[in-house]
Order: sequence, then C-alpha cells, then structure tokens
Amino acid sequence: MHSHARAVAARTHAAVHAHRSRADDVYDQLKRDVAEFRLVPGDRLTEHEVSERLGVSRTPVRQALYRLQQEGFVEVLFRSGWRVLPFDFDRFEQLYDLRMVLETTAVQRICAGDSRVDQALLEQLAAIWLVPAAARSGDAAQVAAWDEAFHCALVAAAGNAEMARVHREVTERIRIIRRLDFTKQPRIAATYDEHARILKAVQRRRGDQAVLLLRAHIETSQAEVRKITLHQVHLARAGAG
Repeated sequence: MHSHARAVAARTHAAVHAHRSRADDVYDQLKRDVAEFRLVPGDRLTEHEVSERLGVSRTPVRQALYRLQQEGFVEVLFRSGWRVLPFDFDRFEQLYDLRMVLETTAVQRICAGDSRVDQALLEQLAAIWLVPAAARSGDAAQVAAWDEAFHCALVAAAGNAEMARVHREVTERIRIIRRLDFTKQPRIAATYDEHARILKAVQRRRGDQAVLLLRAHIETSQAEVRKITLHQVHLARAGAG
C-alpha cells in the first residue's frame, strides 16, 4: 500500500513538473516574441492561437499568459483573448534608475578590491570587448546579447548574489528597449567603445572614473528610451521578419 502511494505521488510529481515545465517554456517563448518584435504593443492573441503555434495544450498557455499579465507584458480582454500592453515609459525610467544604482555600486566594489570579486568574469568580458576594431562583431542581435551579458557580468563579478538576481530581473524587463536601441548600427560601435573604456578603468581600479563612464553609458541608453515610438517598433518587426 505504501509503495503504491509512493508510486502515485511520484507520478503526480512528475506530471506537475512536466506541466510546469511546459508553462515555463511557453512563458519564455512569449517573452522572446516580445523582445524580438514578433509581438509588439497592441497585438492581440488568443490562447488557442498560441497553443496551436507552440504545439501545447491551452492550460500551460493560460498559466504563462497570467504570469506575463502579472509582470505587465499583457492584459486579458473580456471575451476576446489577450493584448500586448503599450510601453509604460514611467516604469522604464524607474527600472533604469534602479539599474544605475546596482551597476555603479557593483563597479565601486570591484575597484575597491573587494575579496568577493570574480576576476575570471572580468577577464571573460575583456576577451569580448577589448579587441581590435577589425575583430568586432557587426551582428546587432549578437552585440545586443553581449551587451546584456556585459552589464549582468559586471554586477555578478562584485560577488553579491542578491544584487545580481535583482539586476537580472531588471534586465529582463528592459530587454525590448535595449534591443530597439541596437537596431541602429552606430550604437554597436559606440557600445564597443564605451564598454572598452569602462573595462579599462575597472582594470586600473579607477573607481570614480569607471562610475562616471558607466553612468554616462547608461544615461545615453536611457535617453534613447524617451525617443522610442510605436513606428520604430513596427519597423523593427519588419526588419526581424
């Protein structure tokens, strides 16, 4: 009897885990669709359409959409499915402010020689960003991904896991804005130049200089957020297609 109960419990656990995994997969895919402009503000979708497209049942789709609703990506429409929400620029501004605090604090700790600093992470960043101009990538999607990784690694290198976790959450929420920024080719070259200057200041333990450079770098990106129009988003979708 006990062994039968354990077997049932194990099967139930496995079913719940598989179910949760499918919901997680749908959630991740829909967030990618938003970040890569396959879904843009104002687009409507139904649970049936998403389940057909992704080849899953409607239950994990519904779970994923409710999770995205809680995070401010979509809203439910009465009897007519779901809609991707317009950009909340006030929220983006607040997230950029939080990002500024986390990243400048991390850089200060790194430059102060905190014993928890992960030097290997900093060396990995140097291998990507401190390269000759001829070795730079011109692939906007690749550089956008590396840009995210650069800022996440800077915070992670400071050795505070909770700071790194909060920073990753902020990064996810502003991803679409940063991807839009990288649809403009001059931003790629500027990102290489700015990241290189920040890294060199960090390597030399020049904390004040590193913070000033990082602050200017983030403020430039934040200023671009204020210029974004829905027209740009639709152009980006056309380009992604």
